[in-house]
Amino acid sequence: MNRLRFGQTDLWVSPLCQGTAFRTLPRADGPEARRVLAHALDIGVNFFDSSNAYGWGGAEEVLGRALAGRRDQAVICTKVAAFGPPKDGEGKGAPMPFTRANLFAQAEASLKRLNTDYIDLYLLHQPDNTTPAAEIAQSMAELVHSGKVRYWGVSNHSAAQLREYLELNSPVPPAGIEEYYNVAGEHLEGGSRVARLEAEVFPLLRQSGLGLLAFSPLDTGFLDPGRTITTGSPLAGLAATLDQVAADLGLTRTQVCIAWVRSRPEVSCVLAGAESPEQVQENWQGTQQPLPSEALSAIEEARQIYRQQQAAER
Repeated sequence: MNRLRFGQTDLWVSPLCQGTAFRTLPRADGPEARRVLAHALDIGVNFFDSSNAYGWGGAEEVLGRALAGRRDQAVICTKVAAFGPPKDGEGKGAPMPFTRANLFAQAEASLKRLNTDYIDLYLLHQPDNTTPAAEIAQSMAELVHSGKVRYWGVSNHSAAQLREYLELNSPVPPAGIEEYYNVAGEHLEGGSRVARLEAEVFPLLRQSGLGLLAFSPLDTGFLDPGRTITTGSPLAGLAATLDQVAADLGLTRTQVCIAWVRSRPEVSCVLAGAESPEQVQENWQGTQQPLPSEALSAIEEARQIYRQQQAAER
């Protein structure tokens, strides 16, 4: 598989990143999850994403087991959550602010679960809305200087929050972000989060050269071909265009969705959560199929109509 440079780092990664935030497979060590991750590595995917909050360490453990003896073939991104595990098994637990002590402790725990000496890309999973940005940046810089982390960045942060980190002019600035991005972009947190990303964050990425790991190419599953879409709904029109493009090109809707995300110049890699070797193969193929200009134009027209209809319904 071809490799590309993630932002301005020396991380050379596959255009497809395999995630571990499984929806149907357990977020824990098990043969099915290991088989998915091993197959991804076998076909040339070298970029893997996780978080201490996925299965509260379970996803990192299975990734560490799957990469045993093959760590040098992989680039690992993992994240640190701003909260702890829930007491009752549901939702979020107590806040875990990004103090230096907590960031170091959580990084050490992730390293142990991942069975590695270093994390290639360590991200703040979300803002903690408590710790000053300068203090967090200093702690992340110390993690980099310690050798435990190679690069750091943020996920699920607003443009204003990202800009604050960039304007610190830290000697170890953030190297990349992980963000929700797909052709629809209406099914996470309400409203068009994708429209805000394009309008507010993309300019920052172009100015700074940060890498972007784009997650949820099927819009949290709403564009999954196996999911029923209400006839006459705004999403039905967009899905029909995607299916027509897929039929014209001999692809699947999933592959068209991934190819569309991949076509955006601000996007470095597409993060997808395959849960079988067959899905890994399908996702990989989507990153290898550039969409012709006619297809991109048709999708863009359908996307704008979809946005207008969604805005009218809100």
